[in-house]
Amino acid sequence: MTSEYRHIPVLLDECIDALDLPDHPVFVDATLGFAGHSFEAAKQLGRDGLLIGIDQDEVALASASERLEAIPGANRPELALLRGNFGDLDDMLASCEIPGIDAILFDLGVSSVQIDTQSRGFSFKENGPLDMRMDPGKQTLTAQEIVNTYNAADLARIIRAYSDEKWASRIADFIVKAREEAPIEESGQLVDIIKAAIPASARRAGGHPAKRTFQALRIEVNSELTVLRRGLDAAVRWLNPGGMLVVISYHSLEDRIVKDTFARFANRCTCPPELPVCACGKQPILDVVTRKPQLPTPEEIERNPRARSAKLRVARKR
Repeated sequence: MTSEYRHIPVLLDECIDALDLPDHPVFVDATLGFAGHSFEAAKQLGRDGLLIGIDQDEVALASASERLEAIPGANRPELALLRGNFGDLDDMLASCEIPGIDAILFDLGVSSVQIDTQSRGFSFKENGPLDMRMDPGKQTLTAQEIVNTYNAADLARIIRAYSDEKWASRIADFIVKAREEAPIEESGQLVDIIKAAIPASARRAGGHPAKRTFQALRIEVNSELTVLRRGLDAAVRWLNPGGMLVVISYHSLEDRIVKDTFARFANRCTCPPELPVCACGKQPILDVVTRKPQLPTPEEIERNPRARSAKLRVARKR
């Protein structure tokens, strides 16, 4: 069994329950990965369903296709596996020539395989080229370019905004000073710079000292927050009445965007609060199913430590 297939889907049972697939036969996995969620979803959809899987990672898409095609034909839904980014959801679903969808899942985490692949540069634990692109074939901006060309103010801004790193300014200054001596080309170099920037007393708490900065760089490289807003808005447009929108996020910035998007579509009235009756005519589009996010159980976290920060939110299209 390859490492791809050992990838453990997070909050699997909770997602399958929320998607309610027997009654929602057109399902989109907007972050297909290695089909951890979609493999179980496919079995519920059956031969009368349609499973549209989207991923920008070519290796993941090929492995997911192999795994889903192995489901016996009598139980396997129609498959449409597309290479791309869910930020382009409108174009990708239009290419499928369908009028709408019944359920959609976003699992926003970077896959274990991507993190653990040394050449991708996502990990602060293994030395490798500072890349961090989700789709190297289409993207040009890399983490290496960011750390070697952004000025100190811009570096501090993205590190602080995308990770709440309290030492953002100091880390940015250390990066700029280090690159004056030699280009920063590998993740190990950057880790050493970050460790030097953060005082020893602060490094002893809160996990690996480079974790937050690496997260911020990954978000900047892949425009993750902009893409997420665009993808969620498109998902709401494509959902049929009664359709389910299910999202797993892994850090506070993502969760805040999901929560705010749900609220924006659930409370569309823009009338002043003093008006006794709505005059704007903007009706709710979503009903929020999860007022508070569902969290993994202690047992799941023990089995899969990467589930620790996961939050599941669910909404239904009116």
